[in-house]
Amino acid sequence: MENLWGKVIPYWNDEFIESEETAPRIPTITAYPSNSRGAVVVFAGGGYVMRAEHEGDGYAKWLQEIGITAFLVDYRVAPYKHPAQISDAMRAVRYVRHYADKYGYDKDKIAVMGSSAGGHLAGSVSVHFDKKMYDETDEIDKEDCRPNASVLCYPVIDMFEYRHDGSRQNLLGERTLHEMKELMSLYKHVSYDTPPAFIWHTSSDQAVPTENSLLYADALSKKQIPYELHIYPYGRHGLGLAEEMPHVAQWTKSLENWLILMGWK
Repeated sequence: MENLWGKVIPYWNDEFIESEETAPRIPTITAYPSNSRGAVVVFAGGGYVMRAEHEGDGYAKWLQEIGITAFLVDYRVAPYKHPAQISDAMRAVRYVRHYADKYGYDKDKIAVMGSSAGGHLAGSVSVHFDKKMYDETDEIDKEDCRPNASVLCYPVIDMFEYRHDGSRQNLLGERTLHEMKELMSLYKHVSYDTPPAFIWHTSSDQAVPTENSLLYADALSKKQIPYELHIYPYGRHGLGLAEEMPHVAQWTKSLENWLILMGWK
């Protein structure tokens, strides 16, 4: 297989890039190849205003170390607003699926993974994959953007009572219409076609309440969608691989076993 370690790839075509007028930024995807049956598309957290390296590059390198191909997405954040972020996520899934043969994995085993706001983005493409967020630009956009699985780490899910103010404001703006908050409260849009999920959170998270994960898991349960949920008793928000807290850090082994069960290895 071609050596693509650390290769940063602009994954939109020139027509898209030239159409941007404000705060120009070219979204990129970086490959971390391995010899696996499936691939994982990673969206780092950061409140939709930045991308936390330990939840991005850190996750991608860990996945590669356990033998799973990963793709890290440098998606647009503030001052960009919805639907820029979900458009980037949809395009990333389509890109990874389109080039499955090139990278050597099954195009029907594409997972999305994210923490906090990155978890919201992974969840967004998991429930809104059937909605048109941007105009088709090339052959890549003819691919299906529905993930086959999602990994949600202390995710933002709700835009109402259990919201994370920074994520909501950066994604939707200060004066947010009720209908937009409804659209981005992801548990309200879980359907029978929503992919299976691995979810973890800490009950002491002071930034993104645990209820976000519980609401999503409950919605999956009502639709009989398989999921695995871990709620750890202690731990701050943004732990990532949680190497500082061994009790929480076991989530990585649980995830590896889940990915094996799902056929990614």
